[in-house]
Amino acid sequence: MRTIGLIGGMSWESSAEYYRLINQQVRDRLGPLRSAKLLMYSVDFGPVEQAQHAGRWDDAAAILVDAARRLEVGGADCVVLCTNTMHKVAGQIQAAISIPFLHIADPAGQAAVEAGALKIGLLGTAFTMEQDFLKERLTSMGLTVLVPEADERQAVHRIIYDELCVGVISEASRKVYQQVIESLTIRGAQAIILGCTEIGLLIKPEHSALPLLDTTELHAQAAVAFALVE
Repeated sequence: MRTIGLIGGMSWESSAEYYRLINQQVRDRLGPLRSAKLLMYSVDFGPVEQAQHAGRWDDAAAILVDAARRLEVGGADCVVLCTNTMHKVAGQIQAAISIPFLHIADPAGQAAVEAGALKIGLLGTAFTMEQDFLKERLTSMGLTVLVPEADERQAVHRIIYDELCVGVISEASRKVYQQVIESLTIRGAQAIILGCTEIGLLIKPEHSALPLLDTTELHAQAAVAFALVE
């Protein structure tokens, strides 16, 4: 079994989900007492979040590059960045290490293609919805990416940072997300990519008429597939 290296802490709420999902999947595949070989370097989200909103992406990248290098030195065979937004600096992280970096968009895009959902709605932070770093990777796989309208993007972003990242799950916020999903459905979306690792804590399949592609779950699956390859 290969050792998975996780960069977590952004937020730790979703990082805990990665740990749970990866170990559950290894147990399901190998047996009831089996678990994953993994290392996690959990960063302090505060300085990263401040750098995000100030546009200091190189400062945020430096924190994550340091974490990735520490994981490689510690014996990790790959790096999994447990956040969508910070994949904006994925290239800088990969360039700093000699082990594979498993990009979060790849399993999500592959799942959409395999489901025949070539027009997808993307939910995430404002950075993820408005900038191209994730959308371009998805469109390169033949997908058309729809994002919510401006006021909807603002609401989705606020709920992520003010609520989901600090463990607050609100029925009122769930209804906001459901309304956004309905709007994307009307515009032609065939599936919804939950492009923030916390959104799956709020929105479950039973809350959406469209199929949900949860990047946290799909990224964890990709990590397990890498770890267990023969």
